[in-house]
Amino acid sequence: MEWTDIRVTVAQKDAELAEAAATMIAEGGIYIEDYGDIEEQVAEIAHVDLIEPELLEKPRDVVIIHIYLEPGAQPAETLAAIEARMEAAGIAYTVETEGVEQEDWQNGWRKYYHPLEIGRRLAVVPSWQEYDTDRVKLLLDPGLAFGTGGHETTGLCMEALDELVQGGERMLDIGTGSGILAIAALKLGAASAEGVDIDPVAVRTAVENAALNGVESQFRGLVGDLSDQASGTYQIVAANIVANAIISLSPAVPGLLADGGHFIASGIIDTRADEVEAALKAAGLAVKERKEKRGWVCFICTAA
Repeated sequence: MEWTDIRVTVAQKDAELAEAAATMIAEGGIYIEDYGDIEEQVAEIAHVDLIEPELLEKPRDVVIIHIYLEPGAQPAETLAAIEARMEAAGIAYTVETEGVEQEDWQNGWRKYYHPLEIGRRLAVVPSWQEYDTDRVKLLLDPGLAFGTGGHETTGLCMEALDELVQGGERMLDIGTGSGILAIAALKLGAASAEGVDIDPVAVRTAVENAALNGVESQFRGLVGDLSDQASGTYQIVAANIVANAIISLSPAVPGLLADGGHFIASGIIDTRADEVEAALKAAGLAVKERKEKRGWVCFICTAA
């Protein structure tokens, strides 16, 4: 089957707004090409020879957003929606379209995904690659779900989990995506984890990744609106989402935390960090640590 690949190119400074707009438009899938920090990523990867040389030649000042339309869809409607949203946001962009086979776009991203070592204990490894390490190995096949460990927001969350998980915890992952955070917590020794996401495709992917890592009996994937599927209290609650969602979610978090529990909030661009921190404090949470990496912020909180 031939799908339509709509490629929207924007400047790095507009990437967050453009990605958010594209996510609202996309129906058949979305894929982001962002090489702005490729040198830093190379430095963080143990086997540098795994990096494709062509990646180092990619442009650093732009982001390319691929929106995929299934066979029979009308590209004109999506192009009109892109134009409306980009103009409303004041984002300069260019757009191209191309027909691609389903296999091409579903698997083409794999050549850019390589093992990552995160924190003191974790290594995130693509399910189709061999990787010898003494670290706790988390096998991952993200499919169409968000969360490979390579993005700063996910990496910051995993570093926090590496520090917080001591063994035996009950964990809640809000906006679970690929399930990477819940599975990481389980592999580090948590007793159980629940992953909640509004996207049923993401939840299915998370369940599959839990099975891939041998923790399916400890993981429960739930389709729902952020925390509405939560039950009881948790020693660790993580939300790697966006600033607005964290602000909206904050008032419910203290009721989800067990005594001495921690809330990990990430997905926050640095320009909105103060606003999110104020919302967390207003909700009755104490910010114990602020982690930052290349323009992204993660807060580790406890009940005040």
